[in-house]
Amino acid sequence: MSNAFLQTPVEYLKGVGPQKAEILKAEMGIFSYGDLLTLYPFRYVDRTKFYKINEITPDMPYVQIRGRFTRMKTIGEKRAKRLSAIFKDESGEIELVWFQGIKWMVDKFKGDKEYIVFGKPQLYNGKWNLAHPEVEEVSEANTRLANAWQPVYPSTEKMKLKALDTKGIARLMRPLLTLMHGKIEETLPERVIGKMKLIAREEAVLQIHLPSTPEKLQKVEFRLKFEELFFIQLKLLKLKAHRKEQFKGFVFGVVGEYFNDFYKNHLPFPLTNAQKRVIKEIRQDTGSGKHMNRLLQGDVGSGKTLVALMTMLIAIDNGFQAAIMAPTEILANQHFETISSLLGGMNLRIALLTGSTKTAQRRELHAALLSGEIHILIGTHALIEDIVQFKNLGMVVIDEQHRFGVEQRSRLWKKNLNPPHVLVMTATPIPRTLAMTLYGDLDVSVIDELPPGRKPVRTLHKFDSHRLEVFGFMKEQIKLKRQIYVVYPLIKESETMDYKDLQDGYESISRAFPLPEYKVSILHGQMKTEAKDFEMKRFVKGETNIMVATTVIEVGVNVPNASVMVIESAERFGLSQLHQLRGRVGRGADQSFCILMSSHKLSSDAKLRMNTMVRTSDGFEIADVDLKLRGPGDITGTQQSGILNLKIADLAQDAQILTYARNVAIDLLEEDPDLMKPENKMAAERLAELEKDRTNWSRIS
Repeated sequence: MSNAFLQTPVEYLKGVGPQKAEILKAEMGIFSYGDLLTLYPFRYVDRTKFYKINEITPDMPYVQIRGRFTRMKTIGEKRAKRLSAIFKDESGEIELVWFQGIKWMVDKFKGDKEYIVFGKPQLYNGKWNLAHPEVEEVSEANTRLANAWQPVYPSTEKMKLKALDTKGIARLMRPLLTLMHGKIEETLPERVIGKMKLIAREEAVLQIHLPSTPEKLQKVEFRLKFEELFFIQLKLLKLKAHRKEQFKGFVFGVVGEYFNDFYKNHLPFPLTNAQKRVIKEIRQDTGSGKHMNRLLQGDVGSGKTLVALMTMLIAIDNGFQAAIMAPTEILANQHFETISSLLGGMNLRIALLTGSTKTAQRRELHAALLSGEIHILIGTHALIEDIVQFKNLGMVVIDEQHRFGVEQRSRLWKKNLNPPHVLVMTATPIPRTLAMTLYGDLDVSVIDELPPGRKPVRTLHKFDSHRLEVFGFMKEQIKLKRQIYVVYPLIKESETMDYKDLQDGYESISRAFPLPEYKVSILHGQMKTEAKDFEMKRFVKGETNIMVATTVIEVGVNVPNASVMVIESAERFGLSQLHQLRGRVGRGADQSFCILMSSHKLSSDAKLRMNTMVRTSDGFEIADVDLKLRGPGDITGTQQSGILNLKIADLAQDAQILTYARNVAIDLLEEDPDLMKPENKMAAERLAELEKDRTNWSRIS
């Protein structure tokens, strides 16, 4: 929507004015006619269907009845005052009630006319009534500019105070739809419209607000969803092509001594085919002279760290330094220990930099980085500090990408004149639709198989009433020399309550597993770093049998001997978090178990989460269910991307449309990479308009 009409300030629309305009801007980001037209209805009410009063049932969300008023009277005083009217059709009668606008109602309705009433039925003292129904004369209903399918618009409490509820928005929309006739330009090339059998854009905008039939509404929604997703894909694919052309990457021309030595003599187990495929993709990227920006997805335990290490060895073989950035000190320490042991005896210097690193160590470390003596630096976001300077940083691995803000990552780029290659790792499987939208400008690699010998974790759902049975099972596992995690939820709004839950749980477990036969550790976010490390080390060494913890153990801690994960109040966790926690066990050769403890009172969503966890261990399937339950913004914190401000498309439902849109965008850019052909002029203009107010973060993973 790129012309002057659509950019007209919304306050100029009849019925808006300055006050309503301010509310529309603040609450919905509606500044112009074009913005208001893209405030799409989220559902429709079928006004073609009429009911008799004796057909009303409790499951009806609303009813529409044709009849006459037989009585109307005011009851009560002052605030308790209400208007009660009896409305009658041939099958019976129903009470209509109003608490506001009473005088206006009394003056308006005449007993001799036929009316249509529409509202939500409620039972009161065994009789049906309608509170604040819509009422209009039958003759009025036949002539008004409205539709059999009545749109329902999103609104907020502040908007409703200014009469901008769904009816108020519909009142503004009708004159705007009349004004827009002949002013909505096409944005898609004719070839795309023909190929996808899309209806015209102006008709789509009109019909989304006033659909004539359900069949037409389907075509309209397809057109508008396709267009929205097509321009997102076009933008991402253009950025990807631009980055590949514009930004020269360091050329890793050789796979040399370090890589080959590690592969032949230090590999802990044979690489899976998936790991080999990903390493090959990375080698092609880093050898091409173009800048690598690759997302590496893989379930917990799939061997991402090994792939990252071999990628860093390729950088070192080519005379560059490498860095790995982790979201927490615990995870940074673990990467340091894992990588140090894997590279033992290889004459490489690996360093660790976290918030706990002492000042004297830091000075020495900074000097060794600048001189190039340090080959691999591992750390938290302390790596980003301006004082940390490398001699020649060539490869950056970012672990658990969603925990770093975009701006934090952008600071890594300033370490070099040329940006280092970037490998972003995540153990949170991202649904394909979300990956194509959020990371559509990245190359994506997936490790989709576990190393040989890994047994899938058996998942069980138990209610609180089965606790003694679960304790008995835990004792059996401890006799077999296994270790156990017991995890309590941590919800930020209520840390005091959660802390109490954890303490109560720790005390009840200490009673059920008493000293000296059993030893129990505790770990939570309010402990000092030294205390956390002390408790974690005791558990890693096998000095304690049970680790009672909050979700601080969610990411990265690797204890192969821990084979049981008990998750308390499992209904309070999201699916991806449950899946992450389950990934803490199943790292050794023994059969591992995940036990989900919950109360008997479960919402339908909580039941679906429990059933999904018990049924499958496929992270991508779990991520798809999670997307449907929670929506994309909740899953990834994607607000920072500026991409997922979707007006009508739904990534959980519209995967097929997204695939069509991406494929059509790829075809278009293959033929016309800069959208310079006359037939693509409108698409180029629309894309430029969409990009105008966006920060370009695409270059930073």
